[in-house]
Amino acid sequence: MKAKSVFSCQSCGHQSPRWLGRCPDCGGWNTMKEERQAATGKGRPVALKTLQAKPTPIAEIEVIGEDRRLTRIGEFDRVLGGGVIPGAVILIGGDPGIGKTTLLLQALPRLASSTEPVLYVSGEESPRQIKMRGQRLGVEHPHLLILAETSLEEILKAVQAIQPAAIVVDSIQTVYTEQLTSAPGSISQVQEVSGQLMWFAKRAGIPVFIIGHVTKEGAIAGPRLLEHIVDTVLYFEGDKGHSYRILRAVKNRFGSTNEIGVFEMKESGLEEVANPSQLFLGERPQRSTGSVVVSSLEGSRPILVELQALVSATSYAMPKRMANGVDLNRVSLLLAVMEKRLGMHLSGQDVYVNVVGGMSIDEPAIDLGIVAAVTSSLREVAVEPGLLVLGEVGLGGEVRAISQAELRIREAAKMGFKRCLLPERNLAKLDAIEGMDLVGISEVGEALDVVLA
Repeated sequence: MKAKSVFSCQSCGHQSPRWLGRCPDCGGWNTMKEERQAATGKGRPVALKTLQAKPTPIAEIEVIGEDRRLTRIGEFDRVLGGGVIPGAVILIGGDPGIGKTTLLLQALPRLASSTEPVLYVSGEESPRQIKMRGQRLGVEHPHLLILAETSLEEILKAVQAIQPAAIVVDSIQTVYTEQLTSAPGSISQVQEVSGQLMWFAKRAGIPVFIIGHVTKEGAIAGPRLLEHIVDTVLYFEGDKGHSYRILRAVKNRFGSTNEIGVFEMKESGLEEVANPSQLFLGERPQRSTGSVVVSSLEGSRPILVELQALVSATSYAMPKRMANGVDLNRVSLLLAVMEKRLGMHLSGQDVYVNVVGGMSIDEPAIDLGIVAAVTSSLREVAVEPGLLVLGEVGLGGEVRAISQAELRIREAAKMGFKRCLLPERNLAKLDAIEGMDLVGISEVGEALDVVLA
């Protein structure tokens, strides 16, 4: 039948019968691309017709405990919520070269058994290229199967013949279905292929890992619908200039989205970091102005990180405000509080704030640490090396209580810290912690008197 032509936004998936310079949904410029779609519409692949779904009364559905499969990579299992659920569809995104393929090549063979192989579908690399990478990583598992294919129908035929324990699709932008005439990587292809993979995974009970490309802004390429289809969305974060990588869940139907996994990239692949606090504080200078240690709570895990601030006289009419790893708007708010409540003159100073190691922190418990670091740099007074600073700062200059204070302090005590500055309300609810001197404060001014004494 005759195919029709539509224009689809490559950012949000909005469709229009004619070309538009600006997408009316997301406001993106020059994102409308022409796609040709068959008039017959979308449907189920031939390979899936044997998997028929039947309506079942809810009272007759058997509920069995979660049968999670462990990858035996502790940091990966932590982010997944304790392992891989059968039939789960997991989307992994990240910058090119960040370690997505490396992680899955290391994890996939650990899900295999003598009766159930695992399948790695590559649409970007040849089997020889994957073999070379596997040799570098020490991956030589006899039940790891490699398939270089981009046709969804052929992939599903191979999967039904093999019945693997898990599947990896690298990447979703290279796979296409013959039911659509648009090019691979287009919005309609990505949506349809993802939907059919989800349909297959749920009915066959086979977990599917999907690798997705990212845009310049760092989001997974394609419409947001792609993230709604899958069960879990993971992002690999990290700076190529550093050896560590952070795996973060932004959506997880089978676990918490607050957990993170920390890895270190080495020649032999990704290695777990059992103590992230030690990694992030390993190169901290002693008696350096503008350096303060704070505690960030990532799920159930407290991580100690170093905050650095640099304050210098500006040569511009408008002073610079830059932040790396923390919200710039939050930094600007705290600087305004310092000027109003503490009488500090920062209007003629450039202020730079950085979280060492590339960590991104978005919780208010580090507010007091930012204020202390900026003041330390401004007054050229170093903060005591063994001091941990915790607290949320309000617009009135008050220091508010934070969550899980005891957990954070005990982690600091393990790392050798001797003193902790925390909100007074938290101190009232805490018991004494061996080896840790706890100092409670209620206003920012009191905190600075202690920090810079």
